[in-house]
Amino acid sequence: MLPCILPFLLPCCILFSTENLVAVALTSPQDISALKAFKASVKPSSIQPWSCLASWDFTTDPCAFPRRTHFTCGITCSPDSTRITQLTLDPAGYSGQLTPLISQLASLTILDLADNSFYGPIPSSISSLINLQTLTLRSNSLSGAVPNSITSLKSLQSLDLSHNYLSGYLPKTMDSMSSLRRLDLSYNKLAGPLPKLPYNLLELALKANSLSGSLSKSSFDRLTQLEVVELSENSFTGTLEPWFFLLPALQQVDLSNNSLARVEISKPSNANSDLVAVDLGFNKIEGNAPLQFANFPLLSSLSLRYNRLRGTIPLEYGRKKSLRRLFLDGNFLIGKPPPAFFASDKSVSGSLGDNCLQACPGSFQLCVPSQKPSSVCKQAYGGKPRS
Repeated sequence: MLPCILPFLLPCCILFSTENLVAVALTSPQDISALKAFKASVKPSSIQPWSCLASWDFTTDPCAFPRRTHFTCGITCSPDSTRITQLTLDPAGYSGQLTPLISQLASLTILDLADNSFYGPIPSSISSLINLQTLTLRSNSLSGAVPNSITSLKSLQSLDLSHNYLSGYLPKTMDSMSSLRRLDLSYNKLAGPLPKLPYNLLELALKANSLSGSLSKSSFDRLTQLEVVELSENSFTGTLEPWFFLLPALQQVDLSNNSLARVEISKPSNANSDLVAVDLGFNKIEGNAPLQFANFPLLSSLSLRYNRLRGTIPLEYGRKKSLRRLFLDGNFLIGKPPPAFFASDKSVSGSLGDNCLQACPGSFQLCVPSQKPSSVCKQAYGGKPRS
């Protein structure tokens, strides 16, 4: 009879073993200790009953399944359920200082605490997270310097520390972050010049800081893949040299609201460039409107508004078919606008207003607002009449 009984007993044994596995501790004790320290560093009053952290009950193993009532969100575990690989919190208004013990989560690839109220410094021990690929601490209240140790994260591909209160200079060894593709430190209080940047960057965003000095070619050395540069609302000065717009992958540039004095532009070789949009508005740029912008084949948006430009608008701007948005308002441009701007088959938005132009028809939106008073224009040109 024994052979007949075994087929019935076997499924029961398997079921019993599977159920018991759920109760076995799976997660590394080191990771559990780090998670406990992290939750303990968050003010209890900021943990809402419906939030991820409220479900972190350490009477249950964090990586055990099913997670119906405990650890319902906030963490992701490795396939073997032994290590925490992602810590991604909900934007629930958590408040507290980041514990240095977070560095014990050695297998972490993603750390995302965005849109909360964490404050204080970024722990330098974060450099121990050698497997980290994405670090997002955006929109908190973090302060102090960007820790130099962060540059030892060789696997990091995306770093977003924007919308905080970080201050001081950028780490000098940022170029050692060889895997970094996206860097966003916008809306902080960072100062000083740009250091040498990571050579694999695709996107650079440092908007609304207090960065200063000139843009040095050495900072952008070997950045052959850089597509987006967002450096507006800083205090950059000096001349924007020809090499800048010849960065081979460059597509979008925003350097508005700085103190740049001159722009030098060279024609791209073989008219080969992916540049689509340029904003140099609200600087102190002198000289003529750069003719060479017309030689960038894909350029569709150009802003040079509220600078100190003189002379006439290049006729080539009017002939450029790809150009759809043009802002030259707030300068001291003279003469007549290119007639192509007013052709029935031309569709260009923007403004040529607040200049010293003649024959800019007020009936065209492009000529709004009105031109400067003639007395202002004569003074700007040393008392000589507009021509």
